[in-house]
Amino acid sequence: MLHHQLSDTSAQRIVASGLLVDDVRRIIAVALDEDLHHGPDVTTNSTVPPEQRSRGVLATRQIGCVAGIAIAGAVFEMVCGALHVTCEVLVADGQRVTPGTRIATVEGPTRGLLTAERTALNLLGHLSGVATATSQWVDAIASTQAKVRDTRKTTPGLRTLEKYAVRCGGGVNHRMSLSDAALVKDNHIVAAGGVAQAFAAVRSAAPNIVLEIEVDSVDQLRTALTAGADLVLLDNMSPDVLREAVAVAQNHVERTGHPVILEASGGLTLDNAQSVAATGVDYISVGALTHSAKVLDIGLDLETIVD
Repeated sequence: MLHHQLSDTSAQRIVASGLLVDDVRRIIAVALDEDLHHGPDVTTNSTVPPEQRSRGVLATRQIGCVAGIAIAGAVFEMVCGALHVTCEVLVADGQRVTPGTRIATVEGPTRGLLTAERTALNLLGHLSGVATATSQWVDAIASTQAKVRDTRKTTPGLRTLEKYAVRCGGGVNHRMSLSDAALVKDNHIVAAGGVAQAFAAVRSAAPNIVLEIEVDSVDQLRTALTAGADLVLLDNMSPDVLREAVAVAQNHVERTGHPVILEASGGLTLDNAQSVAATGVDYISVGALTHSAKVLDIGLDLETIVD
């Protein structure tokens, strides 16, 4: 049986992360259901006395950037019960870590700790992997003015948490859902009959929404700017073409006085990120932050049997 009430401390940590407590509880409940839907933890309940309590430490085994410590603590509370477990956070989300860094301790019923362990580590390791990947991209373009931006290429059901992890790694978020902002892409342009037509259709239907339009050539950029675009996604352009696009946008700003934000996307790697960011774009859009992040290895080791 899962406990859905979290401690005030746990709830405050989640809220301080910019997350909603109900969203976190829902995600954790779905994750725990994969292990507990058909019954309790047979192995743990067979080997651990029901009255035993333990203290364990969550520690990193790789270099990286942590994210999701409050989420892991909430997992332990939902399995053990908020009144029966305590989690002490030793480092902040977003902190760079080395192998052996103790990031948190947790104390509670041994059975509950071991039952919750894998789900807590799955979420913590994945979110820390996203934060780590983001920090690597942020480091790669640190000498430029550009910022690293995520996409909707997220794990189904985990978008809220993954976008939080991006922020922990130093990146910034794109839209959360299809209704938060409009992004006119190539297929929309084809369906609408052209860049100007697609832009006008969205602006007419949703005059107050943030509107970004994707272009794949400088000529399309000129059309978008003439149509009134102030946020443009430059798709799969080489650094040379990006520099030309930036110059066109700057000339437009000088003539009209209306600011334009440019985002580069497509074909980006850590090796070429700096050269792309140095062209003068405002953002580089990186789907790999979430769709290809490698889990950061974090373990839980029981240190003490508590009387």
